[in-house]
Amino acid sequence: MKDKWLLQAVVLGLAFFLAILAWKPIGVSTQFSVISGKAHRLIHDVVKPEPLIVSDGEAKHGYRSTNAYYDRSGGKLAGAIVGFEKDLAFFLSIFIGSSLGALLMSGKSRASLSDLKRKMSMAEISRSFIAGFLLLFGARLAGGCTSGHMMSGMMQSSISGFVFAALVFAVAIPVAIGGEKKWS
Repeated sequence: MKDKWLLQAVVLGLAFFLAILAWKPIGVSTQFSVISGKAHRLIHDVVKPEPLIVSDGEAKHGYRSTNAYYDRSGGKLAGAIVGFEKDLAFFLSIFIGSSLGALLMSGKSRASLSDLKRKMSMAEISRSFIAGFLLLFGARLAGGCTSGHMMSGMMQSSISGFVFAALVFAVAIPVAIGGEKKWS
């Protein structure tokens, strides 16, 4: 097979199916809230006399917080901030796995950072970062995450997942084609 895209699509689909079957739908943006919450809690508990998150046997998830965002859903996020859950391990494994993959790839199959710097100006890199931030922020504002809305959401036949995917591709394809023409 000249292109491996079909095999890769099948493997990705199988991975998502097994993840849902064995655990739950895949999504990682909540972990940005957990990590920033851990930092917030560390700073808050040093500066302020009252703790940001406390154990509460009456709360649905065993914790409550003076911060309304952390306290939502019966303190679910507050509990994640206090502990170390497998969701955070999954999130961290994305960085570890991609780093190992980049180290193991060789030669022409991997673009070097210097090649990327020659192709993209700092303004283009900044615009890409801002666009990615807005995409993630919007998905979190909607109560989900990019991977949760599109990949896991579509596997669960969620209408919001299909709408999100359609809009992402409606914007991404013209942008990618425009960028490809610019760099050619």
